[in-house]
Amino acid sequence: MALAQNTGPEGRRIRAGGNMSEDNGQNNQDIGSRAKLLKRLTRHFWRLSIAQKMHLGFFPLVVLIFLISVFALTKLNQLNRLTSAILQVNIPARASVEEMRETIFDQESFIRRYTILKDKDLLKVYQDLNREFINGLDQLKALPRELNLPLGALDEAYNNYSTTLLNGRKLLDEAPGDPKHFDQQVRLSQTEVINNLAEIGRIVEADQNAKSGISASIGSLAFNAGLALCVIGILLSTTAAAIVTRNIVAAVRKLQVATVMISQGNFDYRPAIKNKDELGDLAEAFSMMAIRLKNLEEMYLDASPLTRLPGGVAIENILKKKIEQHKLFAFCLMDIDNFKSYNDHYGYAKGNEVIQNTATIIEKMVASHGNSDDFIGHIGGDDFVVITTPDRCSRICEGVVEKFDAETPGFYSPEDRQRGFIIGENRQGHEVRFPLASLSVAVVSNQTRALENHILVGEIAAEIKERAKAISGSAIIIDQRQNSPGPDEQGKVVNFPGRKSA
Repeated sequence: MALAQNTGPEGRRIRAGGNMSEDNGQNNQDIGSRAKLLKRLTRHFWRLSIAQKMHLGFFPLVVLIFLISVFALTKLNQLNRLTSAILQVNIPARASVEEMRETIFDQESFIRRYTILKDKDLLKVYQDLNREFINGLDQLKALPRELNLPLGALDEAYNNYSTTLLNGRKLLDEAPGDPKHFDQQVRLSQTEVINNLAEIGRIVEADQNAKSGISASIGSLAFNAGLALCVIGILLSTTAAAIVTRNIVAAVRKLQVATVMISQGNFDYRPAIKNKDELGDLAEAFSMMAIRLKNLEEMYLDASPLTRLPGGVAIENILKKKIEQHKLFAFCLMDIDNFKSYNDHYGYAKGNEVIQNTATIIEKMVASHGNSDDFIGHIGGDDFVVITTPDRCSRICEGVVEKFDAETPGFYSPEDRQRGFIIGENRQGHEVRFPLASLSVAVVSNQTRALENHILVGEIAAEIKERAKAISGSAIIIDQRQNSPGPDEQGKVVNFPGRKSA
């Protein structure tokens, strides 16, 4: 029962309120749908190329020009048809009506002259006028039937008029003294013909005025519609062109600002360009260029002035990047043994030649046996670094050592080269024999154990290098220890012909 009572006014109000909630919910859904559609269109617009955006800007103008052209041509065609109808139908019809009207009066005039002069040439003229009237009537009959001209009544009235004139001529010939009846019959029949001609003239004139009015309305409509379409076209085209131009100019200005910022050394600046077109690709390439310039500047500022190879900062950055990206790498630390004694004995100029030749050897071996993205660094003095992959490090290091051992003796004098050592003094001033320069190589890799940071890599490499330097002659020690190394897992020593190993 309580539910039944709710069907009264209050129940209706409740249901009405429910409907209002449903309507509001529907409106909100419609607004949300329109917003999603707008977002999709916006995202699609950002993905368009510059050429497509420019075409989009001109598209409304092209469409409106097409519509204006079609509309104008249609209306011009209508005007042409109306004008042709007036020139070919109405004006000739009105001229024929006027000529036929004059013919009626001329026929009466020549019949009356004949009754007085009895000249048969006047009857001939009358017959010519009769043919002219009939020709005029035929021209009117050739007009469109839509005019509904009373041509039948005109034909009948003219036949009656012509008969009246001819009968009256005979009557006057027989009884010349009784013209009143003749005049009366002529006036009646003539009036009927003239009235029919006047009616035809009125219809033709009304049709001509109607066509003229339609022509005027078409011209006015064409002008107003053309003006409206032109205004709409200009507004749409201007709006579209403004949107496209603003999008392109904004992106170009952001790139201009980014260029200024990067030229000032702010290589971390990135242009906030959302475009997915050529400008978006340019912005992405611009950002990559900035990263590359930053790396190059760091390498240049940190590079060795002697070998032009990157220094410690660049080496640390490469190591950090490899570790952060969890990539396999082999860190090869190369140190020239007995270089100080050579530098003291032969001078820094000759020492620089040895350093430069060593850098050249390393570059050649990396180019021959390494990867395209392998890194070569010069920490300073006689220490070099090669960062490559574990599968390439052995061949690179062996090639460097072999080449170094083959070429470096050439930097000594023949006597020192023959003896196999140079004579110098230690810090205490005692004469000491220093062996010829050799190369100690320490290789640290994350292939067998995890390396947490670049500092740990440097410490392990320094430790292994000291072991390699303790070996007579050139030596390569590759660290093969694992996360929990055993007591004998110190590393692998690579032997060379004529060299001793640990």
